[in-house]
Amino acid sequence: MTNEETEGSLLLDDQLCFALYAAQRAVTSVYRPLLDELGLTYPQYLVLLVLWERGETTVKELAAALRLDYGTVSPLLKRLESVGLVRRERAAHDERSVLVACTGAGEELRERAAGVPGALLAATGLAAPEVARLREELWRLAEKSQASPNRPH
Repeated sequence: MTNEETEGSLLLDDQLCFALYAAQRAVTSVYRPLLDELGLTYPQYLVLLVLWERGETTVKELAAALRLDYGTVSPLLKRLESVGLVRRERAAHDERSVLVACTGAGEELRERAAGVPGALLAATGLAAPEVARLREELWRLAEKSQASPNRPH
């Protein structure tokens, strides 16, 4: 099939969005047992990745890093706080801003989580260069889609 033929195709397997959806579900299913051992969901893991990388940060910065809205991040933080992995407090310099940081237990979990990326590579059979190439292409797709004039605002 030529490029012109697949551009307007309504075949399920020709849809970029379906390939992304199927890949996301497959990769998430590989993550699930690894994260179950840590007592985390995938979105909670992402929150902790940001905190482990950046340290204490505002909810606004955390939401931006995860490309999520405040309404989605807030319940994640409440759950992580209820199990003692993060703490939230109002910023002294700006009462409107809420700071988030890992607790000692959250930092300890970092050590246990250190094997997750390698286990994912092993489970998928992808080499590090393949993963890097895929990641770059997906980020480029995300950027182009974000900048698309056809994107609803």
